[in-house]
Amino acid sequence: MSPADLTPLGRVHVLGIGGAGMSGIARILVARGVSVSGCDAKDSRRIAALRALGVQTHVGHDVAHLDGVDTVIASTAIKAVNPELVSAHEQGLRVMGRAEALAAVMEGFRGVAVAGTHGKTTTTSMLTVALQHCGADPSFAIGSELNESGSNAHLGSGPDFVAEADESDGAFLALPASAGIVTNVEPDHLDHWGTFEAIESAFLDFCTAIGARGGFVTVCLDDEGSARLADAARAAGVDVRTYGESEAADYRVELLGTGEAGWNFDVLERGVRLGATQLAVPGRHNVLNATAALVTGMGLGHSSADLRAGLESFSGTRRRFDFKGAVAGIRVYDDYAHHPTEIDATLRAMREVVGEGRLVVAFQAHHYYRTALFVKEFGQALGLADEVVVLEVFAPGEDPIPGASGVAMASHVPLPREQVVFEPSWSKVAERLVERARPGDVVMTLGAGDIAMIGTEVLDLLRDREGAA
Repeated sequence: MSPADLTPLGRVHVLGIGGAGMSGIARILVARGVSVSGCDAKDSRRIAALRALGVQTHVGHDVAHLDGVDTVIASTAIKAVNPELVSAHEQGLRVMGRAEALAAVMEGFRGVAVAGTHGKTTTTSMLTVALQHCGADPSFAIGSELNESGSNAHLGSGPDFVAEADESDGAFLALPASAGIVTNVEPDHLDHWGTFEAIESAFLDFCTAIGARGGFVTVCLDDEGSARLADAARAAGVDVRTYGESEAADYRVELLGTGEAGWNFDVLERGVRLGATQLAVPGRHNVLNATAALVTGMGLGHSSADLRAGLESFSGTRRRFDFKGAVAGIRVYDDYAHHPTEIDATLRAMREVVGEGRLVVAFQAHHYYRTALFVKEFGQALGLADEVVVLEVFAPGEDPIPGASGVAMASHVPLPREQVVFEPSWSKVAERLVERARPGDVVMTLGAGDIAMIGTEVLDLLRDREGAA
C-alpha cells in the first residue's frame, strides 16, 4: 500500500485551520508536500505551530485569501454564509469538508478509526503511543496533542494511519478504515442525528463498512449501547472483538489495584493472561481505553508485551486530565469532559488523585441542545465534587432553549446549597474557585469551550493570595 496522490488538490486553503481536526489535516498536508494556507477567527497556539511549518495563516475571513487557491477545506464550524466559502463555490473551486479531507490523506494507508461517544481522543492517543513503542511509525490525526510529542498529527513512515473518528456530523462514515474501535454508544449530537436510533444505525454502518474491507472492529462490551452494536455487527458478518470487565468479553479485563498514578490490570484473551499493565494515567475508564488499544494493536500484528510497555509509557494528552500547576498546596487541573458520562468518569478518576483533600470544580456546558437533553444528568454528575461553580452555557450563535441554562444545571447538583453556585460572569469564576479552595484541594475546570483558560487565572490569584499572606 502507498499513500494516494494529493497533487490534484493543488494549493489548499483551510477555513477554521485552528481547530483540533483541521490543524491536524493541515499538518499532514504540509508533510505530504502540499502548499497550504488557512484562516480562523482568532490566533492560537495551534496556528502559531502551523505558521512555524511555513503555512500562511490569517486571522479573520476575507475572499482575498482565495487568490491562487485550488481547493478549500471547510471546518464543520464554518457557516454556509462565510464569505470565503461562498466565494469558493462561486469561483468553482474544489470544496471539501473535514471528513472528505481526512479520508483523502488516509487513502492508501491501513486506516484505523477510533470511534465512540466518549474516550476517542485518549484511546486514539494510547494506540498511537503503543504502536510507536512497537517500533512502528504510524501516521495519526488526533483531537488533542500528545504529551509525548506535543503534536496532534504526524505523517509516519509506516503503513498505518490512526485517526480519531468523529460521529458528531457523520464524519466517521467517510474514513477508509480497515480496523476500528468503538468505545461506547450513547445519545449525543442529536442536533445532527435527531434520534438515538439514528446514531446506533450510523455506528452499525461504520462497523459494516470496515467489515466489507475485510477488517475487524474492537468493541466495548461493558457499555449497553456498544454491546448491542457488537451483536448487530456480528450478525452482519463483521469480525468483532469485544473487551471489558464483562465475563462474556473476548478480552476480559481484571483489575489488580491502583498504583501511584493509575490502575494496574491484566487482560485475559479467552482465558489466557496477557500480563499485567500499570498505567501512568488515572481513572478506571482509562483501563478500558488502554484495553481497546491493546486488542487493536494485537489485531494489527504487534506483540502484547510491546504494546503493554507502550501503554505503560503513555502520559496523557492536552485537555485530558491536564495538570496546570500547583500553588500553596492547591493543584489545578483542566479536562475537556462535556457529557455527563465523561464528567462522572473524570471526577471519579480525580477522586483517586485528590487524596484527603476536596474537589472544587467549575463546569461550562457546550451547546443548548446538549444541556436541554442532559440538564439533570449534568447536575448529578457534578455532585461527585465537593464544591461546584456552574457557568452559563457556551453556545455561540445558537438560540437559547428554555430550561437549558447554567441556573437549571446548578439546581440539580445534589450538594448543600452553600456548596453550589451559578456564576454568570466569566471574569469572576476564577475568584469563586479560589474563595473555596484550601491547601490539599484540587481545583478542576471542565468543559469543551474556553474554560481551560480559567486555570491559569486561578493559579495567578493563588499566587497573589499567597504573597499577601
